[in-house]
Amino acid sequence: MGDIFSTLAQVLIGRIAFLGIGNADRGDDGFGVKMGEALREAGLENVVIAGTTPESHVTTLGDGRYQTVVFLDAVLSDGEPGSVMLMDAAEIKSAFPQVSTHKYSLGTLATIVRSGNGTKVWLLGVRPASTEVGAGLSGAVEETLRMLTEVITSARGIAKETPKRERLCH
Repeated sequence: MGDIFSTLAQVLIGRIAFLGIGNADRGDDGFGVKMGEALREAGLENVVIAGTTPESHVTTLGDGRYQTVVFLDAVLSDGEPGSVMLMDAAEIKSAFPQVSTHKYSLGTLATIVRSGNGTKVWLLGVRPASTEVGAGLSGAVEETLRMLTEVITSARGIAKETPKRERLCH
């Protein structure tokens, strides 16, 4: 995908909404929810905490108010726990066609958001270490969450200092 940071900086321009997806009671599967909460606490607006029911929010997010919707979720991928992936709608649909821990796959959700008005959809995903019931976020995912919060708030003009990007490379 090239340089994830330059792509992320381009994604974060304009009217953006974030959709926090996951189950906070299942360890790192709660990444999207916790990331959404962290972005809200940092002062970002247009953050929806969907938890395990993202399908309840996609129609509203795709109604034309936003140029871009960024899904925040823990996803199985190559790399070490805590590693980051950034995918556009076509890549999401290809990687997550229908098999999902959600009622609808990420690919289907992306299609619903995009339908009708061309809203861009991106997935900012993090590889989980554990999705054990009752566990909190692993150290690797928690560190990535903290750094991504800094990167996103900096890009959106909220943070005062720029984070060190090299810490995100696993």
